[in-house]
Amino acid sequence: MKKIGLCFCLLSVLLFGCQKETQEELSVMEKKSFVVGLDDTFAPMGFKNDDGEIVGFDVELAQEAAKHLGMEVTFQNIDWDLKESELANGNIDCIWNGYSVTEERQQQVLFSDPYLDNRQIIIVLNDSGITSKADLAGKTVSVQKNSSAYEAVMADSEFVSSLNNGELVQFDTNNDCFMDLEAQRSDAIVVDETLARYYMRQQSNNIYTVLEEDFGKESYAVGFRKSDEEFCSAINQVLQEMMADGTFDTIKAKWFDE
Repeated sequence: MKKIGLCFCLLSVLLFGCQKETQEELSVMEKKSFVVGLDDTFAPMGFKNDDGEIVGFDVELAQEAAKHLGMEVTFQNIDWDLKESELANGNIDCIWNGYSVTEERQQQVLFSDPYLDNRQIIIVLNDSGITSKADLAGKTVSVQKNSSAYEAVMADSEFVSSLNNGELVQFDTNNDCFMDLEAQRSDAIVVDETLARYYMRQQSNNIYTVLEEDFGKESYAVGFRKSDEEFCSAINQVLQEMMADGTFDTIKAKWFDE
């Protein structure tokens, strides 16, 4: 009986392993489902509302894309600092959450066609007396960890070296950056304009000033594993169709002011 039991256990393990291996070998398109990785505080692209539901512009785009493709989509909150690792390890199938195209990221992921423009803007408090990048010399500037804002600011080495301690302060989320600014521990923050404009509109008090200078324009796209060319092409096709039939603009109007 012990031998029979042991054989049964070994057979179960082997069958489970084969089944798991078969599932892993299936492409995203063959599985007819995909998992979107996101930072669930990144409004209005993808975030949790007051009811705890994942909502946002990118969320609705992904849902509509899945519908067009006859696929199921689920959304998984991830540590934004580890997003490329989560993708490479197969924990998610794409990064679709205000994901900016940068040279560094292009070395790690396959990007879809860009679908939305963005800027990295500098925000200070109204009474700070700061009106330019030069005024930030010796000051504290905050960004989100491993974000395109971080990359954009770090590209200006002269600016970074002029800051307090010659470095940027990094936080897990952009919301943390705003909170640190409001507490006057940070003198300025650099964040995506899409998020910043939405965040500031939600506040009852107008305490922010956006500087005229910024850290450059960029574009949002969906990030895939380099091996998922078929999936990337399918999403590109769907995005083009949504832009052509007005679906894209309808979703956009819901989340953005012109």
